[in-house]
Amino acid sequence: MKTQFINKSSGNYWCKFHTIVLLLFLLLNNLTFSAQLPDSTSAQGSIAAVEIDGNKLFYVRGISSFTAADRARIVAERIISLAETKSFIPDSIQIIDEGDRNVISGNGIVIVRLFDFDAEIEEVSRQILSEIVKQKIIKAIKSYRFERSSDLLIKRIIYASIATVLLILILFLFRLLSRRFDIFLEAKVRSRIEMLESQSHRIIQAKQLWTALRGFTRTIKVTLTILLLVFYVQFVLEIFPVTKPIAAEVFSLLIKPLGVMGEAILSELPNIAFLVILIFVVRYFIKLIKLFFTGISQETIVIANFDSDWAWPTFKIVKFVIIVFAIVIAYPYIPGSDSDAFKGISVLLGIMFSIGSSSFISNIVAGYSLTYRRAFKLGDWIKIENNFGEVIDIKPFVTRIRSLKNEEIIIPNSNLINSQVINFSSLSKKNGIILHTTVGIGYETPWRLVEEMLKTAADRTEGLLKDLPPFVLQKSLGDFAVLYEINAYCNNPSIMMKIYSSLHRNILDIFNENNVQIMTPAYEGDPAEPKVVPKEKWYTPLKSDKKLE
Repeated sequence: MKTQFINKSSGNYWCKFHTIVLLLFLLLNNLTFSAQLPDSTSAQGSIAAVEIDGNKLFYVRGISSFTAADRARIVAERIISLAETKSFIPDSIQIIDEGDRNVISGNGIVIVRLFDFDAEIEEVSRQILSEIVKQKIIKAIKSYRFERSSDLLIKRIIYASIATVLLILILFLFRLLSRRFDIFLEAKVRSRIEMLESQSHRIIQAKQLWTALRGFTRTIKVTLTILLLVFYVQFVLEIFPVTKPIAAEVFSLLIKPLGVMGEAILSELPNIAFLVILIFVVRYFIKLIKLFFTGISQETIVIANFDSDWAWPTFKIVKFVIIVFAIVIAYPYIPGSDSDAFKGISVLLGIMFSIGSSSFISNIVAGYSLTYRRAFKLGDWIKIENNFGEVIDIKPFVTRIRSLKNEEIIIPNSNLINSQVINFSSLSKKNGIILHTTVGIGYETPWRLVEEMLKTAADRTEGLLKDLPPFVLQKSLGDFAVLYEINAYCNNPSIMMKIYSSLHRNILDIFNENNVQIMTPAYEGDPAEPKVVPKEKWYTPLKSDKKLE
């Protein structure tokens, strides 16, 4: 048996009164379908909302042949189809009781079948739910047609145009105010920040504070601009029924993550406050320690048996220890530190560091070992294996030296530990370094004359110390010649090669002047005349090439 329910065309006032009572009952019991009903993603999992233009009408459950989402989609398509049929009268929708279910139909089309388990969602009877659903469908069809009327569409286009003009004006005004605010900060605030740096004895860095302030203001500007654009896009999309669902999705995509982040920040606010205070304390404690080591490096603070060159390497070690200690304290307060993902990333980073850090650690240890061993310092002239040059940079990993040919040589610190390092500068200022070169002279030349000539050559050489006299050593008595070594003092290793060249020139001159032949590097036999350059040929000019005619 089929029973027909409320129909406006019947003219039955009792039915109208019954409808009003049902609607009041719905209102009093908060049977709202937009806020009170569970979402389709709730724990029940089998509930889906029937939506028209982004408005949720009612909820349905899945059945054996259809999932809840498919069922809700089909019902929505049927309602839209009836709404787009201009000849269809919404008030002609009927409710038909088929025993175990109620069928809501219109224009000969089944719109939805409601079962007892659908009514269980709202905890009402199937008949009451059917009447409520019918009224919502009628209202949705009328609203669908009204929202797509030509008059209303023109009004919405006008509203969107006005909103666009307002957006442009607001952005222009915001940009103008932003520029004036930047000028105000530059003129008023920056000078006060610089004064604050001098008053705090450089504990507060003006450049860093100014950069942080500018970054904060830029962040506020960008955030406000993005929010303004988001609200504009949402407003324009919402006033058109076709794009209204998109507006809700766009807004939820932006707002929901912010809401989740906001809730997470609020829940972690005590921990964040602790971390901020810890960072502040550690930062300024490091600044105080830096001032202390600055005094050591400038020798305004003197510690017995502590070299001023050790100040900055030691500061870096102390700074590293303080930061590690602070991280250990802060770790339990870091948001998400107790999550499995955070622990997994920590383990992964630890494994990667342990695998790839062997060379890294060895170079750091070698660098600090060289520093505390006082092997060399910046500006020293050193020789490492076949590399000779000035130390221009000492880093935890590598040491850079500049050769006499203006070449930059980069040497890993781990190599320096296992290599012989000759430092020409460490003792040169105090006692000078000894430059030496050897010559072989025949036995027929008196050794006293040879030594006197070598000393004279050293005296003629610029760059050698005059207060420390040169001396000569007879290194060996060879088969054909005596090997003499001239030794002279120098306190400037940077011009060693220049001094050697000048010394060799003077040796050649003095032996030529005394008509003594130098027999090194090899000797084959006595020539008829000594192999020397006559004095009249010492300044022989260079002959130019003659062109063939």
